[in-house]
Amino acid sequence: MVSHNSYSQDFSNDLQNNLDSLLVSTPQTCQEIDKLLGSFTNDSTALRYIEQKSFQKKYYSGQAYALNNLGSIYRDLSLYTKSLELYQEALKVAVEADNLEFRVYSLNMISTVYRRTDAFKSALDYSQDALELAETVANPSSGLKKSIIVSLNSIGGIYQMLEQYKLAIEKYEKAMVLEKELDDKLGLAINHLNLGECHESQGDLVQGLKNFRKALVYYEIIDSSTGKIKCNYNIAHIYVHEGKIQQAINILQSSLLKAISLNDQKIITTIYINLGWALIRAEDYDAAETNLESGLALAEKNGFNVEIADANKFLSELWIKLDDYQKGMKYFKESKKYEERITNTLNLRYVNDMILRYESQIRANQLERLAQENESVRLKLKKNKTMLIIIGISLILLIGILYILYRQSQLNAEKKLLTLEQSMLRSQMNPHFLFNSLNSIKLYIINNEKKNAVHYLNKFSKLVRKILEASSQREISLAEELETVELYMNIENIRFSNEINFKIDIKDDIDPHLIKIPSLILQPFLENALWHGLSSKDGIKNIDLEVKKGKNGFIEIVITDNGVGREAAEKIKESKLLKRKSVGIDITKERLANFSRDYENFFHVDIIDKFDDDTNPIGTQIVIYIPTI
Repeated sequence: MVSHNSYSQDFSNDLQNNLDSLLVSTPQTCQEIDKLLGSFTNDSTALRYIEQKSFQKKYYSGQAYALNNLGSIYRDLSLYTKSLELYQEALKVAVEADNLEFRVYSLNMISTVYRRTDAFKSALDYSQDALELAETVANPSSGLKKSIIVSLNSIGGIYQMLEQYKLAIEKYEKAMVLEKELDDKLGLAINHLNLGECHESQGDLVQGLKNFRKALVYYEIIDSSTGKIKCNYNIAHIYVHEGKIQQAINILQSSLLKAISLNDQKIITTIYINLGWALIRAEDYDAAETNLESGLALAEKNGFNVEIADANKFLSELWIKLDDYQKGMKYFKESKKYEERITNTLNLRYVNDMILRYESQIRANQLERLAQENESVRLKLKKNKTMLIIIGISLILLIGILYILYRQSQLNAEKKLLTLEQSMLRSQMNPHFLFNSLNSIKLYIINNEKKNAVHYLNKFSKLVRKILEASSQREISLAEELETVELYMNIENIRFSNEINFKIDIKDDIDPHLIKIPSLILQPFLENALWHGLSSKDGIKNIDLEVKKGKNGFIEIVITDNGVGREAAEKIKESKLLKRKSVGIDITKERLANFSRDYENFFHVDIIDKFDDDTNPIGTQIVIYIPTI
């Protein structure tokens, strides 16, 4: 009890100190208040106290802030009525405080509540009000920019739900411009995912896949497990449409294991249903039924109406394919029943009409505003010709500044690329590899195996020469790269007592001499497979390197090992006293990202964990996508 009282006293003292600072400085933005309140921004007791004291001191911005945060706490608990009351009260206080940022924030939060309670017209109205109000500011603050992003994404989400994909894409792309300004990687990841879904729904599978892969890159940067899983099952969805059924099934099965480990019921349900759909296309009807029934059970348990409708729709398709029309009709009726629950046709039609009227009004306002601006410019030019000269000089100065900035950016990029190339060379020529390779050759000499010593010494010198030559070139042919890694594998195999079975297979009549790639990109992946995948494995050790044609002008380089898998390798690595730090792959990924700027498409790397039927790891597969157009 004494300890609890002491903690309560400390809590009260900290809160009072923070509140005193707040009431003295009276900041007017969310960002400034967040800094002053610290951990109390999500404490309902503290927020009520702050709201009362702010009201007494007539510090209305602080009061609006506290009411908005209280509303968010109730919203996250699904107590929408109470949440809505608090947001509406915060809006009134923000109006009284004449604080535009908090007014916009409150309007957005009210829209969020209405959207979650399926009141789409009200949600759309409040988001549009928030956006129009925010756009009256010529130079918005970062806080106001975030609110504009929320408004655009909210409107885009409603448009997407109503299948107005063109309008949804327009809103998402506008939001992404601001997200890039704010370096909001999570926002960019989410919006690339949204864009991918819109393009897929329009039947544009190429753009859909491109956006899903970009979203995956951003989720990898911020290391979001949930985001990566969402991207992968969306990529699998595209693959099913493209007829790559087995690739889709592999991705979905791998994603399912990861989703189960995260215990995200929504994602698990979605993957089960998508996997069932893919298995129908693969004509594995028993497995399809098992997965669809699992997805349906989870959806019904958690009240996921959209997923219930989808599971029933695919089960109906399954039983019709099996000529059981009675079951097919039963599931079809269930699907339609839930679709009607999700969508109130009259309400959506009314909202669609509102959208069309709103968009028409926006365009009319834009035309009117442009006409006024043109007239104003014409009058100004007529009254004062000197303005043209000033504008001309300003433009020349601006172009000069932009050119200087562009050149500076180019120099920085070249410097970064040079640093990466140096890092890659250090990675390729690391002292451990050189020392161990020479030691192995020395052992042949000591054992009087002159032929082997000369043979491997020639290979070693040739490898060193090739690495040094390649490091001075930005790109080389795939044939040269394959020759380099074959030399590398021959030398490394000495240290593995020639236990490694390494094979290169070039398919589809590909001429590796005509394909250009960044120099020295394959060796880090082979090194990783050797030292993390195969070094701890007993029995047969295989590494296969396959070059084949992919879709959309890509060449795929696939490196497959039958090692212990990434998870087991990580555990073994952690248990070692001397840990082997692998930086080559990270450097290679960054080089590929840098190199992609000169191509219409972009280099991409997928790392796929392989499992047997009992979900035991049986190796790792690296897929490197090389653009050729």
